Amino acid sequence: MKHKSDDTSPLTVSHWGAYRVDTDNGAPVAIRGFEDDCDPSPIGQAMIDTREGPCRIGRPVLRRGWLERNDDRGLRGRDTFVEVEWDEALDRVAGELDRVRNDFGHESIYAGSYGWASAGRFHHAQSQLRRFMNLFGGCTTARDSYSYAAAEVMMPHVVGPMARLLIEHTSWKAVAEGARLVVAFGGMAQRNSQINSGGTGNHMQRRDMLAARDAGVEFVNVSPAATDMMAEMQAQWLPIRPNTDMALMLGLAHTIVSRGLHDAEFLTRYCTGFERFQPYLMGTRDGIPKDADWAASITGLDAEAITALALRMAATPTLVNASWSLTRQQNGEQTFWMLVVLAAILGGIGNKGTGFGLGLGAVNGVGIHRSHLPWASLPSGRNPVDSFIPVARISDMLLHPGETFDYNGRQLRYPDARLVYWAGGNPFHHHQDLNRLRRAWQRIETVVVHEPFWTPLARHADIVLPATIGLERNDLAASPRDGYMFAMRRVAEPYRQARDDHWIFAELARRLRPSDGNAVDFSSAFTESRDEAGWLQAIYQETRARGDALGYSLPEFDTFMQSGVVRLDPPAEARTLLQDFREDPQANPLATPSGRIEVYSETIAGFKIDDSPGHPVWNEPQEWLGAVLAKTCPLHLISHQPERRLHSQLDHSPHSRAGKIHGREPCRMHPDEAARRGIAEGDIVRLFNDRGSCISAAQFDPGLRQGVVSIATGAWYDPDWSGDPQCCKHGNPNALTADLPTSKLAQGPGALTCLVEIERFKGDAPEVTAFAPPVIA
Repeated sequence: MKHKSDDTSPLTVSHWGAYRVDTDNGAPVAIRGFEDDCDPSPIGQAMIDTREGPCRIGRPVLRRGWLERNDDRGLRGRDTFVEVEWDEALDRVAGELDRVRNDFGHESIYAGSYGWASAGRFHHAQSQLRRFMNLFGGCTTARDSYSYAAAEVMMPHVVGPMARLLIEHTSWKAVAEGARLVVAFGGMAQRNSQINSGGTGNHMQRRDMLAARDAGVEFVNVSPAATDMMAEMQAQWLPIRPNTDMALMLGLAHTIVSRGLHDAEFLTRYCTGFERFQPYLMGTRDGIPKDADWAASITGLDAEAITALALRMAATPTLVNASWSLTRQQNGEQTFWMLVVLAAILGGIGNKGTGFGLGLGAVNGVGIHRSHLPWASLPSGRNPVDSFIPVARISDMLLHPGETFDYNGRQLRYPDARLVYWAGGNPFHHHQDLNRLRRAWQRIETVVVHEPFWTPLARHADIVLPATIGLERNDLAASPRDGYMFAMRRVAEPYRQARDDHWIFAELARRLRPSDGNAVDFSSAFTESRDEAGWLQAIYQETRARGDALGYSLPEFDTFMQSGVVRLDPPAEARTLLQDFREDPQANPLATPSGRIEVYSETIAGFKIDDSPGHPVWNEPQEWLGAVLAKTCPLHLISHQPERRLHSQLDHSPHSRAGKIHGREPCRMHPDEAARRGIAEGDIVRLFNDRGSCISAAQFDPGLRQGVVSIATGAWYDPDWSGDPQCCKHGNPNALTADLPTSKLAQGPGALTCLVEIERFKGDAPEVTAFAPPVIA
């Protein structure tokens, strides 16, 4: 255990890493990558650059239309605001919470509040919100994540809980030692590994991937984009049609099984149900063998290339990996299920460095060689209300209150949400079909938001409470997928009247009575009579106790706060997922109904879902390059994670804006696709379909498959209010994506199932106003 550092400069931590902060006259002026970090993210400087400025919110504000009660809710997003004192703002929030609770019930308060917010074990916005709401009497919440909801629901039926699989994930060190081939479905884009939820002390993905290559591991990039794998990896590129990875996996499996190259012993001893899947795979049930020719007709790849890859995989210690993006498309559940089945057919699961990977390269913490300690955090308690929605079904909830929906074998009912409370996050970034969301948003009576900046969510709120940022708070930072804990130091005074989330909720608790009617108990129960310093010490002491139970000796609290960092020693052996299960499946059963890998799931078959018969199947998406719609919308839109920010966070920073062209988020397209449309590089272009449009700038990429256009997510949503409100002037691709679920099983986001057309913009493009704050009286 190491917990010393020679550098005594204060530390701050974000989801893109840990940094030392340089100050001048008591104010932060620059940041430096933490000394252990071999590849720090340049996003960090944006925290300094955006601490002040026109986008920062300095006082509580109320939307004028809501305040005057002659409200046209369609004005949300473009209305003016009125500054008020904190007491008035808090009284109004408390009054609305009390009104909705009393008139409609706790289920009518939606506080799902999805989003990454800030790093920190105490000042974590959603944890503070959940604690407050649970003590207040409960609320409707969101379940699963936008990142990989389809896998979160599917994987427990097949191989185990997704969270546990990611904690115990195979490391790159094991891959270097045991594998000789990595087949990356969806690629492994290096831009994604800048990020790690909760922060990281060392960005090791690039280094460890290159070490695996140097050890002799070869890579195959199965993606529409060659840039989804570092050029240094010297990977073979298979430019697949988007949304067809499932068909390719079936084609590979058929080739292996039809030639008798599958591991029958592994399938018998460690799996259940292969004999019920095999007739579908071989075509004896439906008359359609899922062979390489069949897969080629769907994926756009050569049958010979599919066959050659299958034979190579069967003859070589192989790890098959799926990017999280493959869950964010229609039928994403099937793709992750089939990934595990393909690995089982190869028989390498549990052997060093082989088997399957669930997002290597998706974030820094998946695949790094590290120890694990379940760091403590602010306890949120239990929600007394059994009301939730799948995280990506917020528009459906607002538009269809009282209607039923399917989820993981259950039939549930959407609540009648009257008040939305959001702290940390931006649904007008991550949600699909933003024009539909904006229409649904008009049904909400009151929207309360905690926010440091004038993001699109803040503009669409009725009450905006100015929140502090990480530089303005003391906190503890640690990630369950990282071996560091940091003491974050407050290095700046709160901006104007900004307050931290804990202070805001404590003040609200003083104004409200929970369901049991005891106002004193609510306030004291929320704070437990602790201030910020008291909570940090309590959280650390709980972490220390957990460490003791696992054999880690953490320093005393004061020693830790002085040094600022604890480093866990890495494990002696490289970690391989399901190694214990392979060594003894009886002593180490999986957390599935059978205790084994479920190639066929009786549970899922019992749900009687039309598109999920109990084993992995290919289902044709509504929108893909093989659909009839492709005749009028011939380009498949890939909306990927950005390189210069996390989601939409700090999009207004100089670092993020430096990546834009003509002030807009650029779209990448193949030069030949552009030539057919008379588009030159750098031209302002319009992407469109029946759901909406966005304005972008053309950026040529010969390493992008023809028939595909690619735009990073996270440009602050900027509707053209004076022209076409269905058009985002700034280039947010979610003005185009479909608000369709992955399936009835998980109801996850299907944003990557999307067809568009593109044209050179005619006339003068409307001015981008995303970073101009609203009018404030």
